[in-house]
Amino acid sequence: MKCIYCGYSESKVVDSRPLNDGANIRRRRECLKCGKRFTTYERAEYLPVRIIKRDGSREAFDIEKVKRGILKACEKRNVSADVIESMTFSVERKVHELGEQEISARVIGDLVMDELKNVDEVAYVRFASVYRDFKDVSTFMDEITKLISEKK
Repeated sequence: MKCIYCGYSESKVVDSRPLNDGANIRRRRECLKCGKRFTTYERAEYLPVRIIKRDGSREAFDIEKVKRGILKACEKRNVSADVIESMTFSVERKVHELGEQEISARVIGDLVMDELKNVDEVAYVRFASVYRDFKDVSTFMDEITKLISEKK
């Protein structure tokens, strides 16, 4: 694995840790030239999945796009990078477990919302406000009321 700091092509693994029930592996590496440490993730390659967007267009499923959405929702919240990676991998795994070649973007959004709801309620509401395209304060309040009633 190439060092992200100096570009040297040799590194050693100093720690490996399974994520998401062993479906993915997080590795801490140390560059053999500069000595700096960096993290890599290893995961199985899945068959390609296409997303059917709201307007009917289709595009390839991009887990990095999902991760960016989760990161944005968790901005300035106390959610660690490892938890964000874990949520991202969980969404990816669930998408592929569906076994479909085409999936509605709504399904992806619902999977992300389920992950966020279990981790940080503010991040969940942030994501929901963009994903569900709240038109006014009352729809926003409806979502918060629903969240509160589910907690009871």
